[in-house]
Amino acid sequence: MLDAVLFDWGDTLMQWAPEPDLLEAGHAAGFAALGREPSAGVTDRFRDVYIASFFEPGIVQEIEYPAEVRRLLGEFDIEVDDDELGRFLEAEHAAWRPACRLASTTHALLESLRGRGLKLGLVSNAFDPPDLLHRDLAELGVAERLDAALFSSEVGRRKPDPLIFERALERLRVSPDRTLFVGDTLATDITGAAALGMHTCLARWFRADEDARGPEPDFEAFTQMDVVTVAGRLSG
Repeated sequence: MLDAVLFDWGDTLMQWAPEPDLLEAGHAAGFAALGREPSAGVTDRFRDVYIASFFEPGIVQEIEYPAEVRRLLGEFDIEVDDDELGRFLEAEHAAWRPACRLASTTHALLESLRGRGLKLGLVSNAFDPPDLLHRDLAELGVAERLDAALFSSEVGRRKPDPLIFERALERLRVSPDRTLFVGDTLATDITGAAALGMHTCLARWFRADEDARGPEPDFEAFTQMDVVTVAGRLSG
């Protein structure tokens, strides 16, 4: 039997599709929020030094992104207090938001699963401030269709670490063996969920992950609505 479905966010319920100048646009917006002209070299430094460390394979400890931005600005002799840093981050996030493109059938998928009496949750690796991420979910009409949503920036641990999955299961009050996890990455989504005994479904509608480090998923879905079929099979 099945009681709940947990989803990844990026490249599962939405596609992250950034334009080439997205970083520059975000930093320009951040500086504008401070009433300053962009400092030359900030974006290049961020791209060349910081980004690689943010996505280092095998690291499950989530970065403190606000602290990293403060450190980046400090390298250019720009000191910001907490309020200024918050304004910079909010403006940067707003400039990056157009790259977050909700799949056309996400609402229909969630509504179909809710109609079956299933609890729904989201578990995502995302280092942005959690209040901004939860605002995205609300503005995109996703939050109202979920029973729980957790981001690694609020838990401090990234998938495949068990903690972030366990927190979501606790909030939904469901057991892992009666939960389906749907995500697009084998090494994080499928590995982490399978280790806790969840049913797993690899989302293939935005990308095809062939990472040899991950286990075989129990199911594969080539469209979002295929997940409804998977849930039906598990529900008997």
